[in-house]
Amino acid sequence: MFASLARALFGTANDRSLKAYQRRVPDINALESALQTLDDARLAAKTVEFRERLARGETLDALLPEAFATVREASRRVFGKRHFDVQLIGGMVLHDGRIAEMRTGEGKTLVATLAVYLSALAGRGVHVVTVNDYLARRDAEEMSHLYGFLGLTTGTIVPNMGDDERRAAYAADITYGTNNEFGFDYLRDNMKYRLEDMVQRPFHHAIVDEVDSILIDEARTPLIISGPAEDSSDLYRSVDAVIAELVKMPDLFDKDEKFRTVILTETGSERVEEMLSEAGVLTEGGLYDVHNIAVVHHVQQSLRAHTLFTRDVDYIVRGGKVIIIDEFTGRMMDGRRYSDGLHQALEAKEHVEIQQENQTLASITFQNYFRLYPKLSGMTGTAMTEADEFAEIYKLDVVEVPTNLPVARKDADDEVYLSAREKYEAVGRLIAEVSQKGQPVLVGTTSIEKSEYLSDLLKQQGVEHKVLNARFHEMEASIVAQAGAPGAITIATNMAGRGTDIKLGGNLEMLTREIHEQIEDEAERTTATEALRERIARDHDVVKASGGLYVIGTERHESRRIDNQLRGRSGRQGDPGNSRFFLSLEDDLMRIFGSDRMGGMLQKMGLKEGEAIVHPWINKALEKAQKKVEARNFDMRKNTLKYDDVMNDQRKEVYAQRREYMAAEDLAETIAEMRDGVIAAMVEARIPEKSFAEQWQSTELAAEIQRVLNLDLPIADWAREDGMDAEEVENRIRAAAAQAMAAKAANFGPSIMRYIEKQILLTTFDAVWKEHLLMLDQLRQGIGLRAYGQKDPLNEYKHEAFKLFTLMLDEMRERVTMLVSRVELAPPLEQPTPSPFANTAELHADPHVPGLEPEPAPVLADGADPALATPIGGAAILETDPTSWGETPRNGLCPCGSGRKFKHCHGRLT
Repeated sequence: MFASLARALFGTANDRSLKAYQRRVPDINALESALQTLDDARLAAKTVEFRERLARGETLDALLPEAFATVREASRRVFGKRHFDVQLIGGMVLHDGRIAEMRTGEGKTLVATLAVYLSALAGRGVHVVTVNDYLARRDAEEMSHLYGFLGLTTGTIVPNMGDDERRAAYAADITYGTNNEFGFDYLRDNMKYRLEDMVQRPFHHAIVDEVDSILIDEARTPLIISGPAEDSSDLYRSVDAVIAELVKMPDLFDKDEKFRTVILTETGSERVEEMLSEAGVLTEGGLYDVHNIAVVHHVQQSLRAHTLFTRDVDYIVRGGKVIIIDEFTGRMMDGRRYSDGLHQALEAKEHVEIQQENQTLASITFQNYFRLYPKLSGMTGTAMTEADEFAEIYKLDVVEVPTNLPVARKDADDEVYLSAREKYEAVGRLIAEVSQKGQPVLVGTTSIEKSEYLSDLLKQQGVEHKVLNARFHEMEASIVAQAGAPGAITIATNMAGRGTDIKLGGNLEMLTREIHEQIEDEAERTTATEALRERIARDHDVVKASGGLYVIGTERHESRRIDNQLRGRSGRQGDPGNSRFFLSLEDDLMRIFGSDRMGGMLQKMGLKEGEAIVHPWINKALEKAQKKVEARNFDMRKNTLKYDDVMNDQRKEVYAQRREYMAAEDLAETIAEMRDGVIAAMVEARIPEKSFAEQWQSTELAAEIQRVLNLDLPIADWAREDGMDAEEVENRIRAAAAQAMAAKAANFGPSIMRYIEKQILLTTFDAVWKEHLLMLDQLRQGIGLRAYGQKDPLNEYKHEAFKLFTLMLDEMRERVTMLVSRVELAPPLEQPTPSPFANTAELHADPHVPGLEPEPAPVLADGADPALATPIGGAAILETDPTSWGETPRNGLCPCGSGRKFKHCHGRLT
């Protein structure tokens, strides 16, 4: 009661935010007439003026009115589009690091230019994140005309680009790309070995388009860079053959669709064990014996693949590959694979080539990646339903920006049928009825399977239509461009992040682009474009008179946002439109999350076959069910993030340390500190505090020194000396190790030694980090069992992960010390005997290839003979110093210069 009274008196938080932004709009509008008097050159020069003012200490907030007015005027000249006042408000929301919820068709792409331009003035780069490569290319190409007019540079990040191209794109003022490309570049950068090889600059500001799809829907799957692990494709096929038979007997396993889990029953476990033994997979012991743990894992993943994942719903098979389908956008996710062996289980199920399993080399969640940006903002048509998650995870507020024109769409109540067959028949009748009036129809489905079922139904009725799903994604732009034509019928699998507006009468820009691709003659192009413009204008009036775009939803999604995105395709920019959703008690949402008694209750109320129940209460009940599912999914994402935050803290520490190592010119002191730490640990472990010499583990310590430091030291003799203690032993070991390293550095030369030290340190760091990630994965899988011991799994995970991280650093120090102590330059290769025909051959100099110039000679120590020095891979050998000869082949020439074989000279056995 008090909350509603406060809202009535003071307005909602959203109302108060809008009022604050609206107060700044007149300031921007007041500058418009003055800017219109400037010629193009003077308008473009505003960018230089703004940057000079920033350099003098002025803030971006102070420049906002002038910067926004400049962008609006430039847009009017370049595109013929002038930003509406509500678009200015959207730009201010983005500049403030918040999320702007703007309806479909309100021009979010143009809104972004305001905040992008203002942030880009700082010269630190702005990343505009899109949901797919097509939108990244399209938006970058279109908006680069505006940014170029104002003197800013634009880059695009797309797959299969080289590092030099990526570095140039990131160096631009504005960079467009997908969330995947930005995230993978971050991971790849932190696997490089030189700072100059990295492509990204320090982060500044990211503006995320379709922010709900990227920061919430796609955030459930982390980005992972992986390397090959051992091949076990035969085991996947053998297990798949067993599970394929098992799933025909539903009483052998329990499946929970609500939580997407499946487990074998006790009888099922016994039956699987028998079948695996008969198939020769289990050769000894039972299924759950320790040495068969890998088989259990394969059985579980194969069971999931057969019972929880459906072809043409969760994935499709194309070109001999299993390709994941994005649940929220209906797009193929080529290149993305399920982890933990699930993708291999699906490949075995579909009898395609099984790709080798991978091991994680680097990973990050989208939540933690985007939280690296000091400033983050986003825009979408549907964000208010997830406002709590944005606030809690990303510290982002959502501001609902009003439409430029009032929404004229009529949203009808849902129709609920008893069976899916009745529902689709009713959908077919409505499509035929509406399209006959000349009204275009957009039908939304939740999977490829259902879109093709409805398509077959319409074909039987002789109704012409187009299908837009993952199978026909290449035709997406042209199908969407024509979806608003009179009488057009389009069946689409989800409509999130399509990036192309459905305009009444047809999309002129998209269709004009097709004409330009098909017709080369300029005069013919102009004629065809004008004819197209006239046709679309006529069709627009026809469609508007018939009632606008009619959106039909054939099912409710788990998330209200997906339904709202579909519904929002109709009624853009004040156009008329209609929407209606059709449901059945057999739909996934109703079947899994609805009440078991709902069907019986409706039949008792007199609901007969072919009839529908329509009531606002049904809509409210469905909305409550969707809210429950959204809350459950949020809790799952939040729980996953809590665990990933533990790894994220370690990841940031590792990546920061790596950058320090790469930036350092000389790591000799770091290597020495590591070596001293390793020596201290060895001595402490084998010489107990305040112990007598007789209690020392002298033999073990000497062996450990030989293993790690490659030194043969008389520890037992030292123990017999009077007054000898652990500290003195440690000091002597340190001195001997330092002396050996000094001799090695003098032999290699300082530049080569510094290079070797850096490479060993970085490669070892990467190796132990990779092993650490694997251990954390294994720890995460089993930590939930601690709950049975009345312990909090998250706290246990934090504690165990910290211990593993400490052990990882200890392991790294020991490995680095061991490798640096044992590294040697390889001896020179023996020269082949000259061919007797060498003098008759025609010789040609190697052609010059850019980037493959010969390496410069190494920098030598003072006084060293250049003839004896070679780069890494060769050797620095002194005839008079046998310690520099390395491991000489017994049949090779003796390094002393005698001309005899080594085995007959210095290598002679006595």
